[in-house]
Amino acid sequence: MKRRTFLPAFKAELVQTVLRGEKTLAQIAGDQQIHPNMLTQWKAIALKGLPSLFDEGRKNAQREDEHQGLVEELYGQIGRLTTENAWLKKKSGLKPNP
Repeated sequence: MKRRTFLPAFKAELVQTVLRGEKTLAQIAGDQQIHPNMLTQWKAIALKGLPSLFDEGRKNAQREDEHQGLVEELYGQIGRLTTENAWLKKKSGLKPNP
């Protein structure tokens, strides 16, 4: 028997339903034909990840700074390699490309 896989959006929707408390965990699991332990695991994962949702602004800014630094470093390396390549072509007697 093949294992069922669930999309993240489906998992999030069920966890939200559990957190609302309108139905018991067992009722939701029965309606969706999912083992209650699975819902409990998904809920634990969601609750563990909640604090990071409020930290996204800082993380995105940090990632952007790291990305910008990497881009500048790579452009510098491209410049050095281009200059070196032109110098080597000149010294070897090869005609540079137009």
